[in-house]
Amino acid sequence: MKPAPFDYIAPETIDEVCERLAEAGGGATVLAGGQTLMPLLALRMSQPFILVDINRIAALKGAARADGGTRIGPVMRQNEVIADPTLANALPLLLTATRHVGHHQTRNRGTIGGSIALGEPAAELPAAAVALGASVEARSTRGVRRIAAEALYFGPYATALEPDELVTAIHFPDWPPDTINLFREVARRPGDFALVGLIGALTVEQGRIARAGLAWFGMGPTPIKARQAEAALLGQSIAGLDARGIAELAIADTAPFDDHHATADYRRTVGRRIFARALQEALDARQAA
Repeated sequence: MKPAPFDYIAPETIDEVCERLAEAGGGATVLAGGQTLMPLLALRMSQPFILVDINRIAALKGAARADGGTRIGPVMRQNEVIADPTLANALPLLLTATRHVGHHQTRNRGTIGGSIALGEPAAELPAAAVALGASVEARSTRGVRRIAAEALYFGPYATALEPDELVTAIHFPDWPPDTINLFREVARRPGDFALVGLIGALTVEQGRIARAGLAWFGMGPTPIKARQAEAALLGQSIAGLDARGIAELAIADTAPFDDHHATADYRRTVGRRIFARALQEALDARQAA
């Protein structure tokens, strides 16, 4: 099939994008990497009146340290994220997650902002944003606001972003250099969406867990924050911690479903096991260091 007819514009500034989105009244779609959008256009599952290409806007590119954290432009390509030394030092877990997104070829075009704004429930980057406590900066002609990643997602591909809002940055808070990072993904093939995925970060101070950020992907209609497990970990000594018990709490926050790839019971069983194993291995490595 071919896309339905649409107008194409490529603004040079953020202000112009916001004006065009406001004028369109919900009939415009933003083009960044296009890895999801282009197939949807071809299948006529998306039929915007106007396609707004934001790839020429320099202010939406790159990554920089800012305000005790890291600011990433939404048009930064996923392979640029992987190669960026600033992000390698500040957000190594984000790089780990990005390496599992799609394939090398798609990562050359796919953007970090596009993935986080789309909200695919089984994707790595939305869950990374939730686990690491990121916030999304959204701008419109009405002003600028920040949305916490954990409050961004309502359901599959349903977010708190309004039709006239443009994602202008993703802000990640700092985590200490010795943060314990957790990442596990189970997929049918490399590059496929995850059947079950876990991402998390733990900060240890004086032998006890002082900060925790944990999220699931592929385990419900949105990226899911493992709130009960986070709460249970805080203040716990890393020596003798009950990883299986924490895994049970983490699974309790999920809402997996049956589909033609796997059953909900399979997802719970695998999730429970990879969580306990990842946590125990990470803590053992910390104590042995």
